[in-house]
Amino acid sequence: MPKSQEYTDCLELIQELHSNDSRFESIAMRVFKYQYTHNPLLKQYAQLVSKTPEKISALEDIPFLPIEFFKGHRVQTGKWKEKLIFESSGTTGKHPSRHYVRSIDNYIETTTRHFEERFGNLEELVILALLPSYLERQNSSLVKMVEEFIIGSDDPLSGFYMYNFKTLSETLKTCMTANKEVVLIGVSFALVDFAEQYPMQLENIRIVETGGMKGRKKEMTREELHGFLKTQFKMLQIDSEYGMTELFSQAYMTNGTAFVSAPTMRVLATEVNDPLNIIYQKTGRLAIIDLANIDTCSFIQTNDLGVCYDNNTFQVLGRVDDSDTRGCNLLYVN
Repeated sequence: MPKSQEYTDCLELIQELHSNDSRFESIAMRVFKYQYTHNPLLKQYAQLVSKTPEKISALEDIPFLPIEFFKGHRVQTGKWKEKLIFESSGTTGKHPSRHYVRSIDNYIETTTRHFEERFGNLEELVILALLPSYLERQNSSLVKMVEEFIIGSDDPLSGFYMYNFKTLSETLKTCMTANKEVVLIGVSFALVDFAEQYPMQLENIRIVETGGMKGRKKEMTREELHGFLKTQFKMLQIDSEYGMTELFSQAYMTNGTAFVSAPTMRVLATEVNDPLNIIYQKTGRLAIIDLANIDTCSFIQTNDLGVCYDNNTFQVLGRVDDSDTRGCNLLYVN
């Protein structure tokens, strides 16, 4: 199907967004109206909760589609054939979430732009990845994202290291000797294993943990995890990534206290038992606006608990009871 002018205009506005852009709310309202018209699932849900476009005058009025819909439904805006399907890790016996991807270029552009804002230009970095559990399955959005970072880095040392901790430690030492800037992206349990077996002093290295003990180790708070890694590697700071299968955008914690959303992303919080009631600076269920999800749904109610602040930052405090445990969101903070 050819792309409509309405779609093209929305996409252009989304791609122009920058941090703290004053146009975010007006663009989000426009995207909601577009998706309400062309996404039958969102339209049906909005009608059920009496949140149709004529009743929407602010971001807080927009209904957020429960994230569970990505498990049993095809969440799609418009008519198109997917180029790729991202699937969540889920848990044994659970149906994975599926995110149908119309444009992989849109995903790559969105993820790369915000990563470079937080960590620097890819061509000036060495990207090392320690994501064994994600590489062991297909259709991981995290693996695709990091794969593109590695390609963008264009350094021969960049790559995935699976469980080969010895080679990874040697690569880190080579990079430090050559005074190269390195970003090591890893799932929590693998970073803990590596830190236990190969403690060393790391310089010019930034570690980004993506969460996830995945049942392989005792759960740790984010504070405990970061404290352990900082001790083993003699570092002052560990960074974090917040993302999920159902989102195209990510948030990063690079200051040790709160996540900073991508320009295409805003995070609100609702009452735990009342998803239509937005709350501020109190613990609630995180509701995410991801305008990069123009082809699926940009308004998603998650099962993560957190606190949102006025400066477009937020904390993740855990998960709502009885919700599925997911690969990227197994960490808790005090």
